[in-house]
Amino acid sequence: MSTPQHPEVVRIAQDLIRFDTSNFGGGKANGEREAAEYVGAYLEGLGLEPEYYEPIPRRTNVAARVKGRDSTKPALVVHGHLDVVPAMAEDWSVDPFAGEVRDGLLWGRGAVDMKNMDAMILTSVADILRSGEVPERDLVLAFFADEENGGVEGSALVVKDRPEWFAGATEAISEVGGYSISVDDRRAYLLQVGEKALLWIRLVARGRAGHGSRLHEDNAVVRLAEAVSAIGRTRWPVRLTPTTNALLQGLRDLTGRVDDDPDALAAASGPAEAFLRSTLRTTTNPTALTAGYKHNVIPERAEALIDVRVIPGTEDEVLAELQRIVGDDVVIETVVRDIGMETPFEGDLVTAMVQALGRHDPGVPVIPYLLGAGTDNKALTRLGITGYGFAPLRLPADLDFTGMFHGVDERVPVESLVFGQRVLTDLMRSY
Repeated sequence: MSTPQHPEVVRIAQDLIRFDTSNFGGGKANGEREAAEYVGAYLEGLGLEPEYYEPIPRRTNVAARVKGRDSTKPALVVHGHLDVVPAMAEDWSVDPFAGEVRDGLLWGRGAVDMKNMDAMILTSVADILRSGEVPERDLVLAFFADEENGGVEGSALVVKDRPEWFAGATEAISEVGGYSISVDDRRAYLLQVGEKALLWIRLVARGRAGHGSRLHEDNAVVRLAEAVSAIGRTRWPVRLTPTTNALLQGLRDLTGRVDDDPDALAAASGPAEAFLRSTLRTTTNPTALTAGYKHNVIPERAEALIDVRVIPGTEDEVLAELQRIVGDDVVIETVVRDIGMETPFEGDLVTAMVQALGRHDPGVPVIPYLLGAGTDNKALTRLGITGYGFAPLRLPADLDFTGMFHGVDERVPVESLVFGQRVLTDLMRSY
């Protein structure tokens, strides 16, 4: 399927991008089974025995275990998701599902989130096994469905119904960490040691239906619009945690600044500024509106979806404040609620990740951070597994990598994929 002149990690990423696995939410998704079968066939080619779990038709998850040298050590889960958010092809410079390499970058939906990491996982294991080696400890390789809808029909069901897949595991690594940023022209790596809590809510406003031509003061659309506007304009205050305090101190060390303004410090990270600022506070972003069915009919009901990402431990407080903001005439329904997590920047696995980066990019600091979004690590916590974000990529200083999550013209440098695959191989071989 892919052009042979590219390194294998790039070819596998291309193949995966070419599976349109768009997840529209609400149980509507494409291609997850076909992508999982591709992954399973690759694992079989390495002599492994993949298992599939499809709790809902075509929402396919696949996993395999690689036996390690030391069975007394806890297993490490290395996981990814195979679904992607939809892409509007007319907005892109390339076909989002063509897996095109142009100007030294791999383009396509999933190139950043997260078929790049899926390819790195597969080819890193291949490098180890084809060389006749085995990893230090058991590796549990898992590839989930439905992550882009909060894992409701993916990892959440897998950990509930197939906990034996993760027997003996205590730690996990996955996406959105281990990548480089540029801070005042100095490179640093961000290692993800926590995630904000997830609240997907629906606002429901009701009014009186009527003819669009009449004088009408009980309009559900107006009521909803006022609530959405109030939430969208709310700027939540900075609320620091141990991880975000450590992030800010790392930025101070890199810049030599003594500035205590968290937003000003985050601004020193260039294209990553918006991503890092979102980790310092709660965010509440309206994402969808639904109301009415005809131009001259005032509807009885109007709805909006709000993506709320909350500093861990403040969920109930934020929900109460949101109700105050929208008023008693608008109902707040919780669609998805999931936990936040925060883990100390210490321990053997953290040390191993930092050292693996250091062997391939010597002298570059590694800083902990709290992810403003979420990953399937949330589901694994129900099995007592501590998750980290470690998809290592050395990136050009001017590439707005974090801005391409769910964005248009998603792309990743080929050299970054090759670098990341080497670092990940190093970690899985030695830890």
